[in-house]
Amino acid sequence: MHTARRTHSFKESVIRGMTRLASEHGAINLAQGFPNFPAPDVLKEAAARALRDDVNQYAITWGAKRLRDALARKYADWYGMTVNPETEITVTCGATEAMASALLAIVDPGDEVIVFEPFYENYGPDAILCGAKPVYVPLAAAQELDLDRLAAAFSARTRAIIVCTPNNPTGRVLSRRELEAIAQLCRRHDAYAVTDEIYEHIYYEGEHIPIATLDGMRERTITISGASKTFSVTGWRIGTIVAPPDATDAIRKVHDFLTVGAPAPLQEAVAVGLETLGDDYYERLAHEYRARRDLLCRALVDAGFRCTPPQGAYYVLADCSGVSELPDDEFSFWLTKEIGVAPVPGSSFFSRPELGRRLVRFAFCKTEEMLAEAARRLARVRRPARPVRA
Repeated sequence: MHTARRTHSFKESVIRGMTRLASEHGAINLAQGFPNFPAPDVLKEAAARALRDDVNQYAITWGAKRLRDALARKYADWYGMTVNPETEITVTCGATEAMASALLAIVDPGDEVIVFEPFYENYGPDAILCGAKPVYVPLAAAQELDLDRLAAAFSARTRAIIVCTPNNPTGRVLSRRELEAIAQLCRRHDAYAVTDEIYEHIYYEGEHIPIATLDGMRERTITISGASKTFSVTGWRIGTIVAPPDATDAIRKVHDFLTVGAPAPLQEAVAVGLETLGDDYYERLAHEYRARRDLLCRALVDAGFRCTPPQGAYYVLADCSGVSELPDDEFSFWLTKEIGVAPVPGSSFFSRPELGRRLVRFAFCKTEEMLAEAARRLARVRRPARPVRA
């Protein structure tokens, strides 16, 4: 009997598994990063209108023209990037597919892909699916990158580096100095920067700088983003890729055979959102997430966790060693079942589980009412009955 050689060591997604556990036990799900509040009305109305107008068949494989044109205008307005919507933009089934398509397009077996650690759980498997070797470099929540260590990770076999800023799960927003150092290494080693910028509008400190805007990086950067986090439509699965024409040509071929195309009526709706929602929407988005961040961080500290308030994205990576002697997975199960709040075990974000055994990740993309209830439940963790290993 044949076996799937490149996937035999993969685990089921821990994040999605914790969502199921939360549902089973009636817990507040702070594990998976999906909002529990409505998407903007303008997007929902545009989606309904597209359905009524029979935009129900395949869009162009690499994306509806209206959406690609809207994306090109956005990158010009926000970042001063000149992007050709016909040759440099691909619309995918979410940013997750975008990352897989990009790496499969540019990475060959035997190559190396640098991944900052801790990392969103798909990055390592994506590199392995390409037959490449992931090379992990630490990225802490509360300190700058060790640029010497990063430089040492590059080699003649380095094909790409995955850069996620604002970062999931640490909340780091990489500085211009750090991005310039990454860019210099990419130029020196003729490597691609594959950037996950899905949280580009959700940051509280610093600024979001697309690495593609730095000198000499436009032709060696693949910029990934999408609608899921910005418009609170994680179930719509609309991801985007901006890449130079040669890379785009390869990416589109992979994308075509992976998923054919993203949902046509929802592409129209996202285009309307990009065309209609102004700066005030994005400012309010970050302002409201900051309030949610502060609420959850206070609750975690009050309950005995240690954490650094994230600079961006909507996750808190917390140290639970002051709360329990249990390892991260057992503690996460206990917190879900007994306290009614579901996190993600920190080990799921590391190449070696022992590196994340004292950490758990909480998502705060929830209403303030739900977070306030989570805070009330977390307050029970401080009681003497908190879990210890027998």
